[in-house]
Amino acid sequence: MRRLLGTCIAIVFAAASGQCSAQPQAAKAHYVGSASCKPCHAGLYAGWRQTRMANVVRDPKVHPEAVLADFTHANPLVTFSLKDVAFVYGSKWKQRYFTKIGDTYYVEPAQWDVAKKKWLPYHVEAGADWWVPYYGASNFERPTGPLCDGCHSVGYNIETKQPVEWNVGCEKCHGPGSEHVAHPTKENIVNPDRLDYVRANDTCIQCHSQGRTLTETFGGKYYDWPVGFTVGERLADYWRLEELKPGTTNFFQYADMTAHKNRMQGNDFIQSVMYHRELRCFDCHDVHSDANPANLKEAGNALCLRCHAPDMNNPAGLKGTVSEHTHHAEGSKGSECVACHMPLIEQTIAGNYVASHTFRFITPALTEESGVPNPCTLCHTDKSNAWAVAQLKTWNSVSPWRMAQPLE
Repeated sequence: MRRLLGTCIAIVFAAASGQCSAQPQAAKAHYVGSASCKPCHAGLYAGWRQTRMANVVRDPKVHPEAVLADFTHANPLVTFSLKDVAFVYGSKWKQRYFTKIGDTYYVEPAQWDVAKKKWLPYHVEAGADWWVPYYGASNFERPTGPLCDGCHSVGYNIETKQPVEWNVGCEKCHGPGSEHVAHPTKENIVNPDRLDYVRANDTCIQCHSQGRTLTETFGGKYYDWPVGFTVGERLADYWRLEELKPGTTNFFQYADMTAHKNRMQGNDFIQSVMYHRELRCFDCHDVHSDANPANLKEAGNALCLRCHAPDMNNPAGLKGTVSEHTHHAEGSKGSECVACHMPLIEQTIAGNYVASHTFRFITPALTEESGVPNPCTLCHTDKSNAWAVAQLKTWNSVSPWRMAQPLE
C-alpha cells in the first residue's frame, strides 16, 4: 500500500472503471519541446516525426516540399501568393494557407483539395460553426489563435499568442516534460496507457471533437479549443461537447446523432459500445507510426478481428466467417469491417468524407426515415435505397450469419 501511495502522486478513482490513475505533476513541470524526448525515446520519436501529427503546420520557406497546391497557374479564388504564406496547414484531404498579420495568423480564402488537385473557396459561412457570430465576416477578422492554434500546437499561450512548439508534439499527449527530462521516472510524466479510459480518451478527444469551453470567453474572445486543459485532467472540466439532438440534422450531426462533419471523432466515439466497454483511441491508433493508414496498428480487418474473431464463445466474436457476416465475397470491399461500421459520411471539404466512429450500422431504413447516408448505397451507387432495403429484408429472412452465395 505504501508503495502504491508513493507511486500515485495524485489518485483518482474513475467511477466507470474503478481503476486508479496517476495525474501529471503539472504545477511544477513546464513544456520543453519534443526534441527533448529524442535522446531516450529515439525509436518512438523517429516514428512520430513521419506522421501527419508531427507535420500539421509547416513553414513553406523551411519546407518547400510541404506545399501541395498549384501556385504556378492563375486562379480567381487565389488572391494571394506563396510569398504571403507563413504556414501551410494539412496534407491529406485539404491544405490551407495561413498569413501572418501583426502577432497572429489568418487563413487565406482559398484551400487546395489534395485528392482532386484543385482550388476550392474557404470561408466558414453563417449558420455553420457556433463561433461565427462572434467574429467578423472576413477571414481576416478571424484569427487562428482562438479558433485553430490550440490544437495544432503544444503549450499555446493565449496572452503571448505563441506556442512552445507547433504541431502535435510529444507533450500534447504526455504533458509538460521538464521534470521527466531532468529526472526520468514513470511517475513524473503522463502515460495515457496508465490513465482510466475516460482520461485516456480525453487525450485525443481534446482536439478530435466539436464543443465549447466552459468559461465563455478569455480576454473577451471565444475559443474553439479547450483552453487550460492538460492531458491527465478531466476534459469535462474545461470542455463541453457539442449538444447532440435526436432527430435533428444540422451542421454538426445527422438525425441519428452520427457526426455530419470532420473533427467529431470524439463526439461519435463516446456514443459507441466500444467506448462504454472502456476501449481507448490508441487501442486502434498508434500516433508514433504511419506504417498503416490513419496511424492504425494493423491494416484492414486484422485490426477489428483482434477482438471480433469468429468464436462461438466470444460475446463480441462473429458467429461465422467474415463473409457469412457481411453477405459479401471474401476479400471484397463489402467484406471490409469499416465499409459497414465506419462509412465515409462525415464531410471534411466538399466531396471528401471521413469515417464515422460510432461503429453503428446505418440501415437503409434509417436513410428513408431521416436521410442519414447508409453504407449500402455508398458502395452500390448504381442501386436505389429501396433496393438496399429489400436486400436487407432478404438477408434477414434467412440466417443472419450464413448465405449460400455471398454477394460480389
